[in-house]
Amino acid sequence: MIMFSSKTRSFTVQFAVVLAVIPAVMLIVFALVLGGPTVAGAFGGCDSNCANCHKLTKEEATELIKAFDPKASVENVQQAPSKGLWELTVKGEKGKGIVYLDYSKGNLISGQIIKIKTKKNLTAEKLSDIQRVDISTIPIQNALYLGDTKAKHILIVFTDPDCPYCRNFHKEINETLKKRKDVGFYIVLYPLTPIHPDSYRKSKTIICEKSIKLLNEAVEGKAIPDPKCDTRVIDENIKLAEKTGITGTPTVIMPDGRIVRGALKMEDILKKLENK
Repeated sequence: MIMFSSKTRSFTVQFAVVLAVIPAVMLIVFALVLGGPTVAGAFGGCDSNCANCHKLTKEEATELIKAFDPKASVENVQQAPSKGLWELTVKGEKGKGIVYLDYSKGNLISGQIIKIKTKKNLTAEKLSDIQRVDISTIPIQNALYLGDTKAKHILIVFTDPDCPYCRNFHKEINETLKKRKDVGFYIVLYPLTPIHPDSYRKSKTIICEKSIKLLNEAVEGKAIPDPKCDTRVIDENIKLAEKTGITGTPTVIMPDGRIVRGALKMEDILKKLENK
């Protein structure tokens, strides 16, 4: 039997540690000499910037997307707000959208990224930006105007007289007009007939008369008479909504073309108006 003193054992342990550390140190030095990322060279992982390790081209992303929609194409690829994901701007037959792809390139994610602390919907903000509308293409001559004719900020609202969210938002529009003369609204009647069967008839009546009074009465749930003309404006509004990717109401188009959807609050719209 070979006996070791405490000093000998201490030396043996220290020597073993040195032997274990040398390969790792040599790998780090080797990585530095080659100019590669330190952590990736030493341990086979990524450094703090994952984009240095993971690459995705628009062409490659388009091929992956076509498994779901053969006619779709990817217009832009960038890092998503959440690490480990790419954000893809996808163009299809019905407009542009946002999807996410993980770094394995095996999982496509359709959903929204929301900041927990601020509750800011980052996906919705990006959609609002990429789906901008050319304001000049909106036929405002077929819309009703609410507000001061000299208003500085003009917004376009797609609304359905029978939509409960539209009714709430319409009340907020009227309240806003009492307080602010610098904001005006063009109201584009866009009836969601499959959901609200009678809204097409009401919308047609309002446009035939070009009556804000009838619009307010319809929003208040009052009875609206049948239309007295055979206008094509409502049908054109429906086609316009489909062309611009608007599928629900209320929808607001900001002066710079950004689209804001959903159960809208005027407070949020005015904040967006100031945050160009």
